[in-house]
Amino acid sequence: MTTDALKLGTRRSKLAMAQSGHVAEAVRRITGRPVELVEITTYGDVSREALAQIGGTGVFVTALRDALLSGEVDFAVHSLKDLPTAQPDDLTLAAVPEREDPRDVLVARDGLTLAQLPAGSRVGTGSPRRMAQLNAYARVHGLDIETVPIRGNIDTRVGYVRSGELDAVVLAAAGLNRIGRIDEVTEFLSVDVVLPAPGQGALAIECAATRVELAAALAELDDPHTRVAVTAERSLLAALEAGCSAPVGALADLLADGQVVNEMRLRGVVGTPDGAELVQLSTTGPVPTSHNDAITLGRELADEMLAKGAAGLMGERAQ
Repeated sequence: MTTDALKLGTRRSKLAMAQSGHVAEAVRRITGRPVELVEITTYGDVSREALAQIGGTGVFVTALRDALLSGEVDFAVHSLKDLPTAQPDDLTLAAVPEREDPRDVLVARDGLTLAQLPAGSRVGTGSPRRMAQLNAYARVHGLDIETVPIRGNIDTRVGYVRSGELDAVVLAAAGLNRIGRIDEVTEFLSVDVVLPAPGQGALAIECAATRVELAAALAELDDPHTRVAVTAERSLLAALEAGCSAPVGALADLLADGQVVNEMRLRGVVGTPDGAELVQLSTTGPVPTSHNDAITLGRELADEMLAKGAAGLMGERAQ
C-alpha cells in the first residue's frame, strides 16, 4: 500500500463527522496512512420531508456509495441502520466495528422520565418504530402522551425540548454518546419498552469490491459479535420486506454464561404507529457461526412474526 492519504466519505452532519473521525483515527493506526474526510451531501440531508415519505431506504447512503464507485473516495462510514438490507455486489461491507449502546433514550424537560411525563405531554420522534412502541407502552401503563413527528439533527431535536415546543424527544443513545452529549439524557429506555432499529448503534465501513487490499486492512476493525448480531437483525428486517423507515424494531443480544458467550437472543417488534397493535416475538439459540446462520435466524423469526399478522401492521411495504 502507498502512503498517500486515504479519502473517507462521510455525511456532513455533526454526528456523521464525529463517527467518521473515530474511524479515521483507527484506520490511520492500522494502515499508517493519513486519512482525509470528504464531506458528501445526501438526499436525506437536504430533504425536509418525513423519512417515510421520501422512501427511507438508502436516502442517506446513495450519494456516498456513488462516490465510492466513482473513486472520489476510498471508503465510507455509514450508520448501519441507514443501509438498505441488500448489499450491492460492487461494494464490500469491510468492517462493522464494536457497537455503541443500541438503546433509545429520552431527553425530557425538567429531568423527567417517560413514566413521569404529565398528561398531554408531546413527545417528538421521526421514527414510526418509536411511535408504535411508545404509544403501546402508554396504552398499557395509562400514560396520556402524544407522539409528534419531527425531523432534524440532534441539536434541532433537543432544541424543541429546550424551547418548550415539546415536552420530550426520543433519540439514539449512540449518537449522543458519539458527540459527547449523553449527560442530557433524562432516561435510558429499556429495550423491553422500546426495541431499537435493526443495526442501531453500529457503524458500517464500506469500500469498492475491487479494493481487496484496502478491504483486508479495514477488516481489522470488524467486531465479529457485533457483525453477527446486526446481520440477524437486518435479516429479520429484509424478510419482513420492510425498509429502514418501517415500524420494525430488532435487537440481537449475545448471552454469556460467565465469560463464555454461548447463545444469542433475537427480539423483533412490528406495530401500528398508534400502538394499538403490536407483534412482538423473540427466539434464542446458539450464537450463529456463519453469515448464513445469522441470516437464517432473522428469517425464521420474521416468518413467525408474519404468521402472527406482522405484514398488515407495516403500512407501506418496501417496493
